[in-house]
Amino acid sequence: MDSYIDLKNIPTKELKYVDLDRVNVNCSPPDFEPQRQYYFMAKCRQIVKLESERLGRPLYACIQVFGCQMNARDSEKLSGILEIIGYQLSEDENADFVIFNTCTVRDNANQKVYGRLGHLNSLKKNNPHMKIALCGCMMQEPSAIEKIRKSYRFVDLIFGTHNIYKFAELLTAMFESQEMVVDIWEDTDQIVEDLPVERKYPFKSGINIMFGCNNFCSYCIVPYVRGRERSRNLEDILGEIRKLVSEGVVEVMLLGQNVNSYGRNLARPITFANLLREVEKIEGLERIRFMTSHPKDLSDELIQVMKESKKICRHLHLPLQSGSTRILEAMNRRYTKEQYLDLARKIREEIPDIAITTDIIVGFPGEKPEDVEETIDVIRQVKYDNAFTFIYSKRTGTPAASMENQVPENIVKEGFDKVLKVVQDTARNRVALLQGQVQNALAEEVNQQDSSLITGRLSNNTIVHFKGDESLIGKIVPVYLKECHGFYYLGEIRDAGCVQSTPLQ
Repeated sequence: MDSYIDLKNIPTKELKYVDLDRVNVNCSPPDFEPQRQYYFMAKCRQIVKLESERLGRPLYACIQVFGCQMNARDSEKLSGILEIIGYQLSEDENADFVIFNTCTVRDNANQKVYGRLGHLNSLKKNNPHMKIALCGCMMQEPSAIEKIRKSYRFVDLIFGTHNIYKFAELLTAMFESQEMVVDIWEDTDQIVEDLPVERKYPFKSGINIMFGCNNFCSYCIVPYVRGRERSRNLEDILGEIRKLVSEGVVEVMLLGQNVNSYGRNLARPITFANLLREVEKIEGLERIRFMTSHPKDLSDELIQVMKESKKICRHLHLPLQSGSTRILEAMNRRYTKEQYLDLARKIREEIPDIAITTDIIVGFPGEKPEDVEETIDVIRQVKYDNAFTFIYSKRTGTPAASMENQVPENIVKEGFDKVLKVVQDTARNRVALLQGQVQNALAEEVNQQDSSLITGRLSNNTIVHFKGDESLIGKIVPVYLKECHGFYYLGEIRDAGCVQSTPLQ
């Protein structure tokens, strides 16, 4: 027993170096985090090893991500734990363990999950030892849990957004139980650091800077499923980024439901703008992105930090949702059309080469054709570089779901088509302004349609395809933007001295 490791005696920063095969899992688990989760990782590792030996092959795990960048980052954390306990990651759902990390922003996301579960049921019938887990925002909805308990009883594990750090502990419970394991928390104020992460890209990474949302827009389920805002400590964020840079990361995306309110609930409050200043100081980091910004909280200080920065990308996602002040008030967005337009003008004046993208909802309860025209007017004035346009989706539990004057489907479709056309026309014109320039692009992957091309991303988030090979991936290279094809470019690599930063009109 002397050769065994007792995790209760291991400092947090040394946990990643611990040989989990030597951890004593016959004693009681630590009461404190993250040592407790490493104990359960060691326990899971034994279970997975025995099952692999029984089957005479490795065990495979597949994570399917539904939803936003926050879900994608959460899935990288799940992947890190799965790898450390012995699973090999796969994109094939015909695996030994399948996890759906779900979204619930719109109803069609829920329906997609239910449809895919039917497919998993058929796979599990042919592979009885297969395990299935559901997590993410949809799992925070009581109605979804009730439906899964009743109609999808073959699911083995359900957990939500607040206890994702307990993944290894929940896996242990799943392996040791013959029943569906359900562990849903209504909220939490806990943030657990220093757990394993398996990143999708070696050269870029998302970074959670905060969790939850306090805004309670009347159409949005997110505050109910993600909980109240809680910010990570500044030094934890900076330490994580420094470590990522040491591993080859050149671009980070700072993630939060509303990054502009970062730091308000910390013992020593700090603004998001000051966080950006500190991140910019990290040597070796070349690009900084962030999302999402709520217009009501976007400060002059933040605009100046973006303007003066050499690393913050020239892209700002600034959700509009509606151009009608009347509808914005019903949405509880806490700004008017005029205030939004003033903010957009200020941003364009201070940072002329910035790309502004947005979210727009069409068909909110009570919306009239004249409200849609107000939205179109904002699109034409701001000249968005791209927009994600959605038809309003009723989410049970939100104030908007019980509002009168739900808009008929045919009227919604008519308004949606009008908005979409103006958005696309405006975006094409904006993207085309870069033609003939040389811009830096981060080479991200081999083009999926043509393996002779590399797909890269400009600072302003525009996609460009250019001739190259895999050796370029992860590098920032100058690219001549030769041909604009609507929303992307075909380009050619050029010398580093040719890079331009021309104000866009």
